[in-house]
Amino acid sequence: MNTYLGLIRRMGLALAAMGCMLVQGQVLAQAYPTKPIKFVVPFSAGSATDIVARTVADAMGKSMGQTIVIDNRLGAGGTIAAALVAKSEADGYTVLVHSSGHALNASLYPNLGYDTIKDLTGVTTLAAIPNVLVVNPAKGWKTQAELINAVKAKPGTFNYASAGVGSGTHLNAEIFRLQSGIDALHVPYKGTPDAMTNVIGGSNDWFFAPLASALPLIKDGKLQALSVSTKMRASTLPQVPTSIEAGLPASDYTLWVGMIAPSATPAAVVKRLHDEALKALANPEIKERMAKLGADPFTMTPEAFNAYIKTEIDTAARIVKAAGLKAN
Repeated sequence: MNTYLGLIRRMGLALAAMGCMLVQGQVLAQAYPTKPIKFVVPFSAGSATDIVARTVADAMGKSMGQTIVIDNRLGAGGTIAAALVAKSEADGYTVLVHSSGHALNASLYPNLGYDTIKDLTGVTTLAAIPNVLVVNPAKGWKTQAELINAVKAKPGTFNYASAGVGSGTHLNAEIFRLQSGIDALHVPYKGTPDAMTNVIGGSNDWFFAPLASALPLIKDGKLQALSVSTKMRASTLPQVPTSIEAGLPASDYTLWVGMIAPSATPAAVVKRLHDEALKALANPEIKERMAKLGADPFTMTPEAFNAYIKTEIDTAARIVKAAGLKAN
């Protein structure tokens, strides 16, 4: 009898604690936000992820009546930024805005210092962005096939840039390498701007640049676009074929940018962030700005985004294994 009463007592205490946590979460959500919010971005200013974060933050901040500060935390393919958010207070004031490289890192880095699924939760995807295969026009390559043929003629003597080990640009480059069967050296940087600068300068031979960052340089003639990574052509570069059209079946890849919070963040706060993000993306001015960047608004419920992240992790794991990728 005493054991039974003890069990009932423990269950009652547990339920009371859960109820208290629920009430605290509701109170926090009703008051939220009462101070500036920080968006932690894993890549440098001018990168596609950074551009999307700043574009959305501007509209969300005005709607929520609070400043949203962008905190660029570079390094280790975005894992430094992700770890910072995973370990931060789960109150909605520290939010990660990451790219599809977030899913790749779960397989690429053996010691992340956080659990991608357990310690972080999706708020919503924000944008889908084509990557565009770019080269220095002085290379003389006008098509994807010409690049591939040149590299196959001299295997191991060419190199390709990425925005960092574990970034979406890195994963795209590895898909391209596997599909084309080429042999080349990977050169990672801390962000898209540095990678593009070195392609323009000629020290790197090609780069799968997010269209949002590369478009102005393509239009200025500083970069030559050979193909886009998505299944459909980019509306802002209609003359450029997809990598599939250019001869590589199953080579498509879409870079996504999404908003992610610590897993213990109250559901009501996550919903507020989600709803405000969708409101921002529906704003005609923001839609126009995103369209000019070649970025398509791309949204999901928190539940759907979490399921999508799990699927992306599985897909990335297969590519990591096939390409023999390692973090160092």
